[in-house]
Amino acid sequence: MAKVTIRKRSVTKGRTALYLDYYPPLPHPDTGKLTRREFLRIYLYDKPKSELERQHNRESQKLAEHVRATRQLEIQNHEFGFLSDERRNGSFTEFFRQISAHKTGSNSDNWNMALRYFIDYAGQDFRFSDLTELFCEDYREYMLTGPAIGQRNKSISTNTAVSYFGKFRTVLKKAYMGGLINKNYYELTPAIKDEETHREFLTIDEFQKLAKTEASNELIKRAALFSGLTGLRFCDIETLIWSEIRGEADNYYIQFRQEKTAGAEVLPISNTAFSLLGERAGLQEKVFKGLKYAQVKLMLLKWLAKAGIRKNITFHSFRHTYATLQLAAGTDIFTVSKMLGHRNVKTTQIYTKVIDSKKKEAADRIKLELF
Repeated sequence: MAKVTIRKRSVTKGRTALYLDYYPPLPHPDTGKLTRREFLRIYLYDKPKSELERQHNRESQKLAEHVRATRQLEIQNHEFGFLSDERRNGSFTEFFRQISAHKTGSNSDNWNMALRYFIDYAGQDFRFSDLTELFCEDYREYMLTGPAIGQRNKSISTNTAVSYFGKFRTVLKKAYMGGLINKNYYELTPAIKDEETHREFLTIDEFQKLAKTEASNELIKRAALFSGLTGLRFCDIETLIWSEIRGEADNYYIQFRQEKTAGAEVLPISNTAFSLLGERAGLQEKVFKGLKYAQVKLMLLKWLAKAGIRKNITFHSFRHTYATLQLAAGTDIFTVSKMLGHRNVKTTQIYTKVIDSKKKEAADRIKLELF
């Protein structure tokens, strides 16, 4: 293990500079070359002429010793990043922005908002050297208050804070793995826990009733029903092209890449779902050409009202409907998880809570005639 020693070097104007000597030498993180010296920019007066200069010397020696002891401890923990002023003073905000810029699809919007909230709290010039455990904890508390930014000035939900803070932690992890910081703040900073929410869905009777009800926009109706029969998100339906529709009757499937997870998927679909796709067009043509999310909300409200369904149903509720109806019909959770494209079955388990009524039905199946 390298030993750190304070050394002195005479400089101009009757002063002595203090620096640290590393033995054996350590590789410099910027150049990779072995180095023995770290100049501290701490000076002593060779012949102090006043009490103020003598006090300056005493405080400077204490400071140099503190830095030496800190460096020795860092070496013992194999943390050598302190040698790089360039890395330490680099922009964490810019690093966050670069990672965000590489995201695509709906995930891009989420990352951009996460970046906006971070900048709102920390500013445009936040550096790697500004990172501390206390800062990470304070930022976590800030996100838990549900801050509001932008023109809408609407507070974010706990689960939105979970998402945005999670992206901040991801940036911390990448910074540590890239050698830009010498402390794993990702591990030191706990994530914000998800808050259980009610996931609205349609019963099979409501879903059937809605399918039979006329809608003002047939394109959105077909897309919504398709989501309920396949579990696909709006972003995946909106970008679906005809080359991704494969197979033949009784064996149709979609071969595509999920927008949210970027995972390559092969999803079997029913004949009924296929019938909602309409007339086949060119291979690179969109299946639901002209589908726009901005038109969805108002159309759904009118369609649901016409069907006599009084639930707060969004387009994403059709994905919830698919998962819930599959589980209620007896499809095992691992199959449902794969059909939804979840990477972890724990994500799918949230849907099991909404079918507790099935437990009650099961409990009522065993009956005894008691006196």
